[in-house]
Amino acid sequence: MSNASNPKELRFIDLEFSPRFEYGDQASAAQISGSDGETELGTGFVRLANADFPWTVKYDEVLLVVEGEMTVKTPDGEFNAKKHDSIWLPKGTELRYIAKNALVFYAIHPANWAEARK
Repeated sequence: MSNASNPKELRFIDLEFSPRFEYGDQASAAQISGSDGETELGTGFVRLANADFPWTVKYDEVLLVVEGEMTVKTPDGEFNAKKHDSIWLPKGTELRYIAKNALVFYAIHPANWAEARK
């Protein structure tokens, strides 16, 4: 990763949301930082709509609910977050993301988790 990155400002209204993986009908995301190689911190927003899908996080993750509410079910319990609540998920957590309608800010580390697995 390059250390030659510059600060940037992004307006929420200008972000472009796109479907995420095989659950694109339930989740769309807009990236702020990460996969461009400028930083090891991945951040962005995800919109969840009628979502209920499994995942195992391959990175440390923090979720912050901006609008709506969401549930994250793990073997260690069920975490229910409403507006302005957050959830921390350590790498390797098996879970289900569940939400009827939510806008969530996420931060992950490392951002290049997919490339690191290759």
